[in-house]
Amino acid sequence: MRKLLSFAVAMAAATGLAHATDAAPAGVKNIVIVPGAFVDGSGWHVVHDILIHKGYTVNVVQPRIDSLANDAEAVYRQLRKEDGPTLLVGSDYGGAVISQAGNRDKVKGLVYVAAVAPSVGESTLQLLESVPEPSNDFQASWDGYIYIKEKQFGADFGGDLTKNRTDFLAVSQVPGTVGALRTVSEVAAWHNKPSWAVVATEDRVYSPELQRSMYQRAGSKVTEIKGSHLVYMSQPEQVAQVIEDAAESLK
Repeated sequence: MRKLLSFAVAMAAATGLAHATDAAPAGVKNIVIVPGAFVDGSGWHVVHDILIHKGYTVNVVQPRIDSLANDAEAVYRQLRKEDGPTLLVGSDYGGAVISQAGNRDKVKGLVYVAAVAPSVGESTLQLLESVPEPSNDFQASWDGYIYIKEKQFGADFGGDLTKNRTDFLAVSQVPGTVGALRTVSEVAAWHNKPSWAVVATEDRVYSPELQRSMYQRAGSKVTEIKGSHLVYMSQPEQVAQVIEDAAESLK
């Protein structure tokens, strides 16, 4: 009986090792996510969990949104910690950050999720104002920060999320400075790095038309997902799949 039990344990260990080996992802294994303004990195929790269970190393860099240069530097700090080729993922204003920070050699590709993808000389607010959405719920404070009106937050940012969830997001906003959102990009990494993009077709903050235009210009491989601006929260499986497809295609 003891020999039989030992054999069973050994077989289970071997099988587990085989499964772990089989689960090791192909392509780029390091993923760095850069959230945007107004919603912090915890909104990426489910996407993070999906990817780490598939063998990826996933880190989230929370931008301060005080200046584009500082937020790009925060990504550079994380990139120095990565042990190899890395895929950058950005949502909202995070798209401007990865466009700026993606010029490092370690970065092999970019994924935009309902994000801006500015070219050199363009800013986040400039792009948003070029194709405005029906919502006009941004408000500026006396000291130069931009917020979303709490009563409209749910309908505009997360119309496909539950009310109790968006109510909390509304009162826990991460505001951005006008300066950061008005800063023009000095680098557009998508010019020389492959990119993927998610268009949130029900987005009331970043016009889907604007998203399509930016991503077509960048030559991104585009996936359209029915979802709000917070599509990575309402449709995490689909967003994670886009990121996984991008990572697998990179070496």
